[in-house]
Amino acid sequence: MNKIKLGVILGGMSTEHDVSVISGTSVISNLNKEKYEIYPIYINTDGTWYKYQGTVSKEALATNKIENVFDYLKELDVIFPVLHGLYGEDGSIQGLLELINKPYVGCKILSSSIAMDKVYAKIIFEKAGIKQSKYMYIKALKDTYIYVDKDFKENTMNLEEICTLAEKELHYPIFVKPSNSGSSIGISKASNQDELIQSIQNAAQYDTKLLLEEQIVGKEIECSVLGNEVVRASALGEIIPADSFYSYDAKYNNSQSKTLIPARISKDLESKVQSLAIKAFKAIDGKGFSRVDFFVSDTTNEIYINEINTIPGFTEISMYPKLWEYSGLKYSDLLDELINLAMNN
Repeated sequence: MNKIKLGVILGGMSTEHDVSVISGTSVISNLNKEKYEIYPIYINTDGTWYKYQGTVSKEALATNKIENVFDYLKELDVIFPVLHGLYGEDGSIQGLLELINKPYVGCKILSSSIAMDKVYAKIIFEKAGIKQSKYMYIKALKDTYIYVDKDFKENTMNLEEICTLAEKELHYPIFVKPSNSGSSIGISKASNQDELIQSIQNAAQYDTKLLLEEQIVGKEIECSVLGNEVVRASALGEIIPADSFYSYDAKYNNSQSKTLIPARISKDLESKVQSLAIKAFKAIDGKGFSRVDFFVSDTTNEIYINEINTIPGFTEISMYPKLWEYSGLKYSDLLDELINLAMNN
């Protein structure tokens, strides 16, 4: 039986480059070498594509440049992009692969771009009737700030006016997020106007579109989904962040952050979260896989969607494969199923 020629793409030009390298390395090490002829592909932060020779690791990044990317990819049977953030999770790499008619693991162009953009994902989830925290959408263009209201009317304001409006519309603490960013990069929590100003200025370094959200006090719950037309949901996991929220540092650098599997919620709530995860995935027209993140209120047990990640982390500590492993699907078997979904979509 001929092996499947599988390209695994890692690295990329986003702020999540290093996380992508760790995820991609983990995927490669867990692939069934009897089934796949593996072609590891590394994109550096400048956007140059390389082939690996020898062991794949962050310390041994590829040096053999791919001169013609299209021709190289066309020789492969299927592609597994393990690229987090911009240019990898936003529909960019998906568009390239669509152009050369090459099957690939994960969501297509539309669902990738919607999920990557937190503002527009919220609009889709509102239409789907999935409860969310209260939020504001603003644009930061150099020293000009624009508040975009629910009717998409744009109102130019200074930063102090934006903060005053946020205090009126939302309540502290307020989370400030770049609309297009992952791994909690650029996200901060503000408890007063001075902190809110700093948080907006910080987030504006990563994106011109910003999201301001009111805090939901409750458990942070994650659910993995898998499938194309027929979608199933995993057991649930719970995040116990070391910081006041699950920041980039809390995720990757602080060993005090913990994940609990299964989550500490009732069976009834578990079933509701799983149903909502599948609904959110279908609402963005998802394919293949995603991880859907929620908050469950401590006081009311109301479920609020936080976001959906179309290429969730695949590191050794990442929730997506760990949830499926707890649900009875081993890492290597999960990868087999994802590749099969890609080739039969």
